[in-house]
Amino acid sequence: MNAPRPTPWHEALHRLQREGLPHALATVVTSAGSTPREPGARMVISESDVFDTLGGGTFEFQVIDAAREKLAQGNAGMSLEAFALGGRSGQCCGGFVNVLLEVFPGSAATLAIFGAGHVGNELVRLAAPLPWRVLWHDSREGVFQAWTTEQPRLACRHAPDPQAAVAALPAGSHALVLTHDHAEDRALVDALLQRDDIASIGLIGSKSKWASFRSRLTDAGHDDAALARVRCPIGLARGPDGEPIRGGDKTPYAIAIAALAELLPMVGNAERADQRGLAPAELRALF
Repeated sequence: MNAPRPTPWHEALHRLQREGLPHALATVVTSAGSTPREPGARMVISESDVFDTLGGGTFEFQVIDAAREKLAQGNAGMSLEAFALGGRSGQCCGGFVNVLLEVFPGSAATLAIFGAGHVGNELVRLAAPLPWRVLWHDSREGVFQAWTTEQPRLACRHAPDPQAAVAALPAGSHALVLTHDHAEDRALVDALLQRDDIASIGLIGSKSKWASFRSRLTDAGHDDAALARVRCPIGLARGPDGEPIRGGDKTPYAIAIAALAELLPMVGNAERADQRGLAPAELRALF
């Protein structure tokens, strides 16, 4: 039996970019003397995997360690790493290599959607251009349509157990609950409230639905501070008293637009420096 073909760096880069997962691209940009690989050689490093090679040995392990340290910091950007193969890396070839590390910390946010009904479908379609990772859940089998396989940063999950589905969410996720069943909605909100690291919780429904849920969730042990974390209904403007302002289009498309607009200021955008990329001094030294 033939061994599986190793994944080349460009395939891995494409997959990780599509899935919105953290990764780094390491590129040999200059070399002098005897070195394992030529300029232009590339390798992709994720939190748990390495794709392709810069030549192996201690030098490559040092590149991987440097990339994963930057990934752990969660900061996007480029840096230039210098390796004296006879000094820093202790390799017998004795050359000198500059490696450009480009760090991609992954999607700006994770949106967890529970429910693949009309509003859920519109939410997922509208979220496609946003730099968010979308985790789409439904307890029913066979509800996700074929087009979902083509959307980047989207993972569809069959989730019959609300507790297990919520437990699997990454910390900092923004959750929207809009399943086909009120009991399932309530179980999901209950599970979400048990986690203090969920960034936001939105629930589709009416004022009377939330009143019923609030009573049951209070009986389940959630206090007023916890219940205040839940936005219900989602996608409605709110007045100075925090109460939703009624009216407007109630079609699935309109609700989805309003729900995403409500999330945008919660997710926010990281401040970007005026100057990006490598500093001029680094470039002068390199070239």
